[in-house]
Amino acid sequence: MSDEPAPVVPDRPTIRAAIGIGCRAPSIHNTQPWRWRFDGTRLHLYRDTDRQLAAADPHARQAVISCGAVLHHVRTAFAAHRWRADVVRLPELGTPDLLATFEFTPWPDPPVAVYRRAEAIEYRYTDRLPMAEPSGWASTRLVLDELVSAHELTLDVLDEAARVRLSVASEQSGALRRYDMEYQNEIRWWAGHPDMPEGVPPSALVSESELARVGVARDFPAAPGGPRRGELRDHARLAVLTATADTPLTWLHTGEALSATLLECTASGLSTCALTHITEITAGRRLLGSLLGHPGVPQVVLRIGVSPDGYRPAPTPRRPLVDVLTFA
Repeated sequence: MSDEPAPVVPDRPTIRAAIGIGCRAPSIHNTQPWRWRFDGTRLHLYRDTDRQLAAADPHARQAVISCGAVLHHVRTAFAAHRWRADVVRLPELGTPDLLATFEFTPWPDPPVAVYRRAEAIEYRYTDRLPMAEPSGWASTRLVLDELVSAHELTLDVLDEAARVRLSVASEQSGALRRYDMEYQNEIRWWAGHPDMPEGVPPSALVSESELARVGVARDFPAAPGGPRRGELRDHARLAVLTATADTPLTWLHTGEALSATLLECTASGLSTCALTHITEITAGRRLLGSLLGHPGVPQVVLRIGVSPDGYRPAPTPRRPLVDVLTFA
């Protein structure tokens, strides 16, 4: 028998709890393209290749970004349970779908900010309606810059002059896809259906009149009803998560930076909406690059604002934990 002590790891109820809440992470079309496996010592994150969007995401960039977001959400949840999760990203070159491996050490005193962000996981949502201008933006921006730079990205906040150009790029992105039947069938498969464990439910969609007042938005199937928030036109800040490269490791870091940004904004009382439809198309990425003022690869556009009416839709559905977590 070995004299080495057994590794100290979270028990199964803690693992289930952390992954259960961490899987509230956002993902492209709420596809939730991830799987977790605990081998008794380490926790492994895999990309679920069956959930890749062939038309919108042929290179799996957005799927890996989604997995980066769940990686950060789950790490945050474990930290709130007083476990530090040290991550090795892309640990096996011969297993490209294995995106990360966690090793654990007890963490008796994580920073207070960790608890704030972990609590925000449960009530964060994607706000597709027009937003008011964010309050306390200057101080929040300083925190966001620090969080994003830890993942080797920058958060570029666009000025008002860029809004019109970005709105046009968003419309052009929709126009280019309008007669792409594979794309249209795909988006209708994943959006607009109630009582499903994945996808974007009708309660999370907006009407055509609401969409027109937002300007920068993905063209999902329109929801009935509206208009909510009166005649408010969108005054959310527009920001871009920008990387220095365009590799699977970069995409994973982008998802982590996205998660950190969304959770900090939520904890600060702000509403958010992450958008990737503009960066799906080469022309959109070129336009974004021209608006940044420095070299880089735009990955995700963010709308950050305030919900003036306190509206919060019902939580979007999630797959049962048994479908995404296995114990070996």
